[in-house]
Amino acid sequence: MIGVQDLRKGTTFIDNDGNLYKVLEYQHVKLGRGNAVIKTKLRNIKTGATVDRSFQSGGRVQDVRLDRHTVQYLYNDGETYHFMDTETYEQPAIPAETLGESAKFLKENVIVELSTYEGQPIEVELPTTVDLKVVETAPGFKGDTASGGGKPAKLETGVAITVPFFVNVGDVVRVDTRDGSYVTRV
Repeated sequence: MIGVQDLRKGTTFIDNDGNLYKVLEYQHVKLGRGNAVIKTKLRNIKTGATVDRSFQSGGRVQDVRLDRHTVQYLYNDGETYHFMDTETYEQPAIPAETLGESAKFLKENVIVELSTYEGQPIEVELPTTVDLKVVETAPGFKGDTASGGGKPAKLETGVAITVPFFVNVGDVVRVDTRDGSYVTRV
């Protein structure tokens, strides 16, 4: 058991109803006369729903220990994403709902961290940046510069981002997986 004042972004715990949650946002609000409220934004791991919940200071929740494995992304068959554990060579299959938005940055052979709880895959942690090839964008013209706007581009995984005007089809760009933004041309 851990105190709710010890909850931080990324912490996973079980509430009193037996639901598994991950903390997305955390705020400690101090009220008058020593009382405090912990306001959190939580994601239910099983359903994917996001909820706002407040806890009174001094409350306790059951912390959980997640097992972490380094896995390599192999392929997807439309509904399921297949990975390979780099140590045991086991091949866990993860439903697309579990991956959520992370799936749009997965490229074959990329190494990611897989978190499991009681043998069930919970989430995939991508590297901070990935390099993806531009497959569709408007052509660049003479005079386009690095600053001053951008244009939409579709990448090899199907994700659409905004890139500078000088980026062309066939270029490889580095994308930040946390917010889906363009970083640099590689």
